[in-house]
Amino acid sequence: MNMKKTLRPSPTAILNPRIDVNFKAMFTQETEGSQIALKSFLSSVLGKTIKEVNLTANEPPVDAPSQMQMTFDVAVKFDDGERASIEMQGRDRKYDYAARSEVQAARLLNNSAKKGGGWSSEKVYQISVLNFHKNNDKSEMSWYTMRDEKGAQLAGRLNVIFIDLLEIKKLVGTPIEKLTALQKWGLYLSYADDESKTEYVNKLAASEGGIMEAKTIIKRMSEEESNWFREFSRDTAMRDYNESMSIAKKEGLAEGERKKAVEAARSLSANGVSIDIIAKSLNMTIEEATEIICDAKKA
Repeated sequence: MNMKKTLRPSPTAILNPRIDVNFKAMFTQETEGSQIALKSFLSSVLGKTIKEVNLTANEPPVDAPSQMQMTFDVAVKFDDGERASIEMQGRDRKYDYAARSEVQAARLLNNSAKKGGGWSSEKVYQISVLNFHKNNDKSEMSWYTMRDEKGAQLAGRLNVIFIDLLEIKKLVGTPIEKLTALQKWGLYLSYADDESKTEYVNKLAASEGGIMEAKTIIKRMSEEESNWFREFSRDTAMRDYNESMSIAKKEGLAEGERKKAVEAARSLSANGVSIDIIAKSLNMTIEEATEIICDAKKA
């Protein structure tokens, strides 16, 4: 009997919602369930009930792993005119996330302000879900607005919000009734694909309609082989990128150490230190030390 080959680890495996393409797909389906999930998530972050939300155009779809540099953010507009951009950052890419988010929020505010319509504009929110600590900040959520040195807020139009999944995931096992809506969402995003936490994830979903809808969407997506191919492709591309950066860093350090050793060898030789002591001191062979010193004399 021929078994169909699949990238899905098991028949019940769930896609990782911390991968940006999956995170975005969960909230941008043209279904009522996706809308419910999006409004529930936004309500948990902003601390207010979001009744209506509309997706707005932000970028073309991306399929190829080579296009991984594009951000898969979810851009939305509320019924009161406020706007938000939501993104998932599953891995720390060593960006200056504070500056990056300020620029993104400023762009969002600029696009929101009506041209020639005076200075009236609705609030904008740049929301980043991080699967790592930002600058060692270990708050579940950090909310930044423009304030003066005494703490007085300016107009409150520009808002930057970071959600730290690593901090929230520590709460796993906490009785559901003791969790806030944001904590429930953070725990769901952290453990949705962990089959050992299925029972707990089911309880989270049962307690919050939006999470239940997200769970249903991800489950359905997980049954499509193309989605697993996309997840593995992006994961492979990211691992390749990280490995190449690591190798480049090691090679750069090795080259730097080599240059230091060469300078030290030349300096020691100029001060009359013998070849064998130079070689031993700098972890070189006598041949290497001799070659360096001979080249220095020729220069």
